Formats: sequence, C-alpha cells, structure tokens
Amino acid sequence: MKLKRKFSQTRIIALGFISIIALGTILLMLPVASQSGEGAGFVTALFTAVSSSCVTGLVVADTATSWSLFGQIVIICLIQVGGLGFMTIATLFSMLLKKKMGLRAREIMVESINTEHIGGIAALTGKIAAGTAIFEGTGTLLLATRFIPRFGWGKGIWYSVFHSISAFCNAGFDLMGAYYGKYCSFVEFSDDPIVILTLSALIIIGGIGFLVWDDISVKKLKFKRWQLHTKLVLTVTAILLVVPAILFFVFERNFTNEGLTAGHGILNAIFDSVTARTAGFNSTDTASLAPASKILTVFLMFIGGSPGSTAGGIKTTTLAVIAISTFNGITRRQSKGIFGRRLEKDAIHKASSVVFTNMSLAIFGIIAILAIQPHLNIGDVIFECASAIGTVGMTTGITRDLATASRLIIAFLMFCGRVGSVSFALALMEKKAAPPVKNPREKITIG
Repeated sequence: MKLKRKFSQTRIIALGFISIIALGTILLMLPVASQSGEGAGFVTALFTAVSSSCVTGLVVADTATSWSLFGQIVIICLIQVGGLGFMTIATLFSMLLKKKMGLRAREIMVESINTEHIGGIAALTGKIAAGTAIFEGTGTLLLATRFIPRFGWGKGIWYSVFHSISAFCNAGFDLMGAYYGKYCSFVEFSDDPIVILTLSALIIIGGIGFLVWDDISVKKLKFKRWQLHTKLVLTVTAILLVVPAILFFVFERNFTNEGLTAGHGILNAIFDSVTARTAGFNSTDTASLAPASKILTVFLMFIGGSPGSTAGGIKTTTLAVIAISTFNGITRRQSKGIFGRRLEKDAIHKASSVVFTNMSLAIFGIIAILAIQPHLNIGDVIFECASAIGTVGMTTGITRDLATASRLIIAFLMFCGRVGSVSFALALMEKKAAPPVKNPREKITIG
C-alpha cells in the first residue's frame, strides 16, 4: 500500500470516496442494474451512489422497485464500503494478502477512523472486521425469523442480509417498497418488536464508533477504566436516546400514534429516537409527524452519531464539548472537564469549527434549493438539508420532487457529511505550513 506523499491523508480519504462514488455511478447506469433494463440516468445513478457510499439513505428512485438484484447488490456493497471506510477495506485486503502495512497507510487509517494512536492500528482493523461480521450476522439471523415467513427463503434471507448491513452502517436503504408500497420503509413492521428492536440495536452499535468497541473489549464493563472518549460517547448517546424517545411519545400521541396501544406508541417513539440520528429508516410517516417532532428530528439529525463510526452529523463528542464549554463559560469555571478529566485545549476550537462548518453548509443548501425551487415548503427543505449533511436519509417526501440542480446540492451535502465537513474544507484549502508568525493580540466584546 504505497501512497504518494504529495496527497495528505485528508485528500486521499476524500479522493477515495470520490472513486467509490464514480465506480458506483457507472455500475448503476448499466442496463442490468435497473428493473426496466434500460439503465438509470446519470443524475439518478450519481445521487444513489453518493447516498449509498455516504450511508445516507435519501433516494430519488425506490430501491426495491427501481433497481434489479444486481443494482441492489451494488448498493449494499457501496453501503458496506462507505460505512466501514475504504481505507478499512483496503487494509483488510492487505492483511489477507499478508502484506506489511506501511507508515503512510497507517497514518491514513488513523485519520479515517479518527483515532489518535498509530500503534496497533492493524489489530484495531481486525477487531472492526470481526465486530462487523458478528453484529451484522446476528442481525441477519434475528431479522430472518420475521422475513423468511413473510417473503420465503430466497427473498427472506436476502432481505435479512440487506437490512442488517443497511442498519449497522446507518444507511437507511430498504427493500420494503416491493411489497408494501414505494418509499414505505418499515411502517408495516411498526408493531413488531423483533424487527424494530433488532434494527435499533444495529443502528446504535454501528453509531457509537469503533474506538468505543475497542475500549470496551479491552477493559470490559468497568466504567472507571474506560477512556474519557468512551464515557462521553455512551453518556451522550444514552441521553439522546431516552429523552427524545419520551418527547416523541408525548408529541405524537395525537398525531402518528393516535389510536395506537401504549406499547405500539412506545415502540414507535424508541425507533423515532434511534433512527433520527443518521439511520434514515422510519416506522411512521415522517411527513405526518407533529411540528414539534420534526424540529426535534432536525436537531437529532444535526448531532448524528459518534466519531470513528458508520454515522454522520457533528457527532456526540462535539455536542458534549460545546455543552461543557458553554456551562463553564456561564458559571465562569476555568476547568473545562468532566468525569475527573480536563479536555484538551484545542477541543473547543475543533468542536466550534465542526458545528459552524456543518451549519454553514446546511444553510447554503437551504438557500440554494429555495432559490432554485421557491415553491417548495421551507420546513421540508430545512428537514432535507439537515438529513443530507447529517447523512441520515429521513425525508418528508420532497426528494423525488427536487430539480436536477437541487439533487446535486443534496448529493454535495451528503458527501461533505460523510467525509467530514471540516476535513473536506481542509482537503480543498490545504497548503504548505506558513512561518509561525503571530499577529498582536487584542480583545473584542463577545455576546
């Protein structure tokens, strides 16, 4: 794996995703990839390839009824590669061929999964592969108990494999349109605890990040010994699962949950809470959500999952750092810390950069799409752009109504969301380091 020095790690990752998208677009344009046998148009194929490889789930063509088995296999392969990261896949192939991993490849792998330690990166890659196989395999078996009786052995197994990978990679692509109507997702299974809870577990496990897996596997269930990163990720994840679930249950009692039993409503609320943070599935009609639920969903989509995971968004640790810093600023405490540890000095700067960049990209997308299609509902456009930049895949239904230019804007947001908005900006603007000259410091008034 010899990689040229003229490209930085960030640029190589960005170019890797572009290469995957290009290959996926070409394959999806082949006549054999579509149900009609005529081949998809360039924009449709490109949009689907971006959404797949960036594990988003927004679609302009129903996955089950528009794409053939070959097309669906291409999509799920793009999801798997996009979810784990192309460098993880490349490293695994290198390990299988018993090739030594060079320093340059290790540096890129470190950047790809957001770890700080270059040592033991090969072992971590092995754990990622093993963990992925175990979780996706278990999910397949559990889903098969429901899908095989409904769809038969062939389709039952294929549907189980496809949706297990899609859920674990937080992609949100589904094949239910062939039986229950286009773009229906898992509405038909909203009262099935096996399906809903299995998908939820896969989404959560895929979204907490590979670094958390590694820490827990080494130190077991000993909270005090876990790294601060693991503690923050699991704490924030728990809060963002429980509190929104309660709010969804309250908000939707007179909307999507009206007339349902308490158990059914709770199941829907749990799934709404889980899937909003980058998974993209839905067990209720998203367009029919209560206004308060839509705003809550936008907030959760913007946050997303955790660093080094299959999920997108600004990440849970970014939210934690901003919250801690804000609290310390309000209370005028000097120590920016939690769980008996201080945060590194530049953590707040990194977190602020991520939030500002993602918010700026989302606002750009909203303004651009409304300028192109002013007749669209502003709330639906905000929802769509938040879904794209957070690589979520939930929609109120306007994706299919977007003009070509608007679809390309959404595709751009999905790409930035997966590669990392700040990473993408760095890849564009990287240049040789300037001399360490500092300007005079001067105070300004804030707030």
